[in-house]
Order: sequence, then C-alpha cells, then structure tokens
Amino acid sequence: MQRDHYGEHHRKISEGWIRASIFGISDGLVTNISFILGFAGANPGHNVVRLAGLAALVAGGFSMGSGEYLSMRAQKELFEYEIAVERQALAEFPAAEQKELRDLFVSRGIDKELAERLSTDLMRDPDLALRTHTREELGIDPSATGSPWSAAYSSLAAFSVGALIPLLPWLFTSSGNPILWSLILGAVGSAAVGAAIGWFTKRGIIRWAFRQMVMTAFAAGVTFAVGRLVGVH
Repeated sequence: MQRDHYGEHHRKISEGWIRASIFGISDGLVTNISFILGFAGANPGHNVVRLAGLAALVAGGFSMGSGEYLSMRAQKELFEYEIAVERQALAEFPAAEQKELRDLFVSRGIDKELAERLSTDLMRDPDLALRTHTREELGIDPSATGSPWSAAYSSLAAFSVGALIPLLPWLFTSSGNPILWSLILGAVGSAAVGAAIGWFTKRGIIRWAFRQMVMTAFAAGVTFAVGRLVGVH
C-alpha cells in the first residue's frame, strides 16, 4: 500500500521546558519518597514526617526552579554571545566566511563546485548565512536558544507534582499505614513517569517504567534503612 502524501512531523524539543519537566517530576518523586521514608524509618511521629515532606517539596521545588533558570540563562547568554561574534564576522569578513563555509561543505563530502555555489548563494541572505554558520560551526540555532523562565516554571511545577505523590497519605490521614501507601503511590507514580518518558522518547514504555521503579525503590530503600538504623535518638 502506497501513500500519496508523506508528512514528516517533528516535535519541538529544543526549548528547555521538556528536559526540565521530565527531570523535575522524576527528581521530585525520588527525592521526596526517599526523604519521607528516611524520616519514617526513624519513627519520629506522623506530624514530623508530614512536615519534613512538605518542607522537602517546597524547598526542592524552588531549588529546582531557580537552578534551571540560572543554568538556562547562562547557556542562553553564552549562545547569544557566540551568535553575536559570528554575526560580526559575517559583516566584517564576508569573503573569509564564505570560504570557511565552502571548505566546511567540502569536508562534509559535497563536490567542490557545488559547495562553492551553495556557500555563495547562502551568503547573499544575511539571516540565512548566520543560521547556517552557527548551526554548522557551533551547533546552535539562533531561533532556538531556550527560555530560562519556561524551564524554571516547568521544573518547579514538575518537581512539586512528583514530590506530592508520596506525601498524599501523610496529608489526608493520620491512621492506617501511610508508609505502605507512600510505597504504593511511589511505585505507581514511578511506573507512570517512566512510561511517559518511554512513550515520549519512543524507547520502550515497559523498559523505562521498570528502570524508573528500580531507581526509585533503591533510593527509598537506602534512606529508609538509614533512618531505621539511626533513629530519632
């Protein structure tokens, strides 16, 4: 069966919010279930564990958000500086930049005559020349240097959601077995986060779900054992 029309669709993944969201929700879940179970292992009382979990959620969320903002801002300003350097070089030394682009095309296996024509045509459009040079030489797209605020908001929100999942039993009840419920919610949340990553990356939903669960279980198990060993005294 043949298709009359082929449409290739790519998701826009160059912005910083995707990485920040994935890392944020995973980190929030692993961090807070470990934090909660570490405190619970010491058996300090329900209210202490709840307070610790809330503190970890708030502190971790703002730490992640500010960290993402600062790192993305530094990266963005570095990219913008390098783009400005390239823009100035194109304006001051167009012949040298055209030769540099031609030689780059030749090194990629393009015929010398064709490389000469391509580089000459590209240099006629300043914006196209800048995009081509920055992509080929620096691996940067001038139109996609990332958004620090988007990364910060996404990271803070995602971390908070992830951190809230194992904290829910400690917020709404003081009876029963909140440790067990934290474990159940943490396992379900880990599997869901891993499955979402596997679906998004197209690298296997089950594999990613299992990987995320193992990492979460290991971190939570270690901190619970430390809390149990040390105790409140």
